[in-house]
Amino acid sequence: MSRQLRASRFDPRAGFHAEGKDSGPSVPQGLLKAARSSGQLNLAGRNLGEVPQCVWRINVDIPEEANQNLSFSSTERWWDQTDLTKLIISSNKLQSLSDDLRLLPALTVLDIHDNQLTSLPSAIRELDNLQKLNVSHNKLKMLPEEITSLKNLKALHLQHNELTCLPEGFEQLSSLEDLDLSSNRLAAVPAGFALLSSLLRLNLSSNQLKSLPAEISRMKRLKHLDCDSNLLETVPPDVGSLESLELLYLRRNKLRVLPEFPSSRQLKELHLGENQIEMLGAEHLQHLQAILVLDLRGNKLRSVPEEMSLLQSLERLDLSNNNISSLPCSLGNLHLKFLALEGNPLRTIRREIIAKGTQEVLKYLRSKIKDDSGTSQNDSVPETAMTLPSESRVNVHAMVTLKLLDYSDKQATLIPDDIFDATRSNIITSVNFSKNQLCEIPKRNNFLSSLPEEMSSLTKLQTINLSFNRFKVLPPVLYHIPTLEAVLISNNQVGSVDPHKMKLMGNLSTLDLQNNDLLQIPPELGNCVQLRTLLLDGNPFRVPRATILMKGTAAVLEYLRDRIPA
Repeated sequence: MSRQLRASRFDPRAGFHAEGKDSGPSVPQGLLKAARSSGQLNLAGRNLGEVPQCVWRINVDIPEEANQNLSFSSTERWWDQTDLTKLIISSNKLQSLSDDLRLLPALTVLDIHDNQLTSLPSAIRELDNLQKLNVSHNKLKMLPEEITSLKNLKALHLQHNELTCLPEGFEQLSSLEDLDLSSNRLAAVPAGFALLSSLLRLNLSSNQLKSLPAEISRMKRLKHLDCDSNLLETVPPDVGSLESLELLYLRRNKLRVLPEFPSSRQLKELHLGENQIEMLGAEHLQHLQAILVLDLRGNKLRSVPEEMSLLQSLERLDLSNNNISSLPCSLGNLHLKFLALEGNPLRTIRREIIAKGTQEVLKYLRSKIKDDSGTSQNDSVPETAMTLPSESRVNVHAMVTLKLLDYSDKQATLIPDDIFDATRSNIITSVNFSKNQLCEIPKRNNFLSSLPEEMSSLTKLQTINLSFNRFKVLPPVLYHIPTLEAVLISNNQVGSVDPHKMKLMGNLSTLDLQNNDLLQIPPELGNCVQLRTLLLDGNPFRVPRATILMKGTAAVLEYLRDRIPA
């Protein structure tokens, strides 16, 4: 069908008009010409107060260049060129959209986030092919009922508006997979939400919800549910029946008790920080066999059940700022990469052990298991009257004469503290820890500003802690260690990171860049979707704002991705 005939279906006044005759804001002809070829037009950040008429009519009018040159090559025949399928007009000053939106029926992506829109036109119902609509960061108080006609819509982003309710028939968006309603003013979720059977991701954080409908359990495909920062006092038991659920965020609510999760066998992350939970029982843990992250910080827990040790997949456990006075020794048998205990009145573990980090705490707990079973943990060589206990395991002559600490060929998985204790009265310039089985570099405050390239040969290294040093950039050698899962480089002077190289670090799940000198965060860092924990507090950058950082890693990465130039 010709462009003229297609246009007449939507605008009976549309004949062959020439472009560039309207008096509104102009768009460079080069952009329009490229859009006719690619089907994509990006007008983000152009300070537009309204959408130029030539944009709405790009599928209708004769291009201006056609009036100047009537001979066209096969690649320049405007009547054969592509209809607009992707329109980005974000980060402008738009207060409304024209009903002429209906002249772009081929649109599959419409991005109008970060404007000043207070409403959407009813003509939006004409966008039958629309698959992604981003209207976030506007001033919408309500949605037109016509939006429920978008049967092919898969992603709808409405975060950071002023919505207090949703239109009737919202559940008719049967193709919807990604729905973000965070940072609005919703006080309730319609029970009809349960009919959104295709939904994979639902973000309801930062609203005014006091409850969730029990019918939410019908969302059998839902993988990601975010209800952070609401007023929830309870969670319906039916949430535990979401069999595809992988990520559940319930932080900063008023929860006192937890539901059980009998069907959520796929649950990998459970975030319950900053609630009022007083008790954690075996019934809450017994079905969490796939759990990787369990966040319980800032609650009122007094104890940790022995059954916690059954969570053998658990990698990160945050118990900070509770009322816990003791820990079960069996916790030492977990394979944790991160354990937070600060802010608890612990009496059974000395503060200096906690200060040394996760692996030392786990080692201590394991040692208590051995002590309780009557076995000795002292495997060092016998002491003599002429040696200190620590010195019996290292070459003291090498330390004194060569300034060398040699603890090589021990097949050790970590360097014992007493090895470092033996060096206190000596100046050490070289360290040899070769022919061991170290999975992380020992945690010691230093003045390091670089790492040797030879470290790329550490083919089993999973965690590196470089905190409290003098690094100005992320050491380049780290990008060449594919096994790295955690890079902790807080409290340095890091001013930049390379997101493109970091994306290639496929196993990296934790990146701690707190308290550095980052003036900006590259948007491309949002493509590092392998990150489960990204810590950026304490840097001088202005965006993302603190309110974004508070929402957690997934929200920060999404925010950054939205700002990648098209």
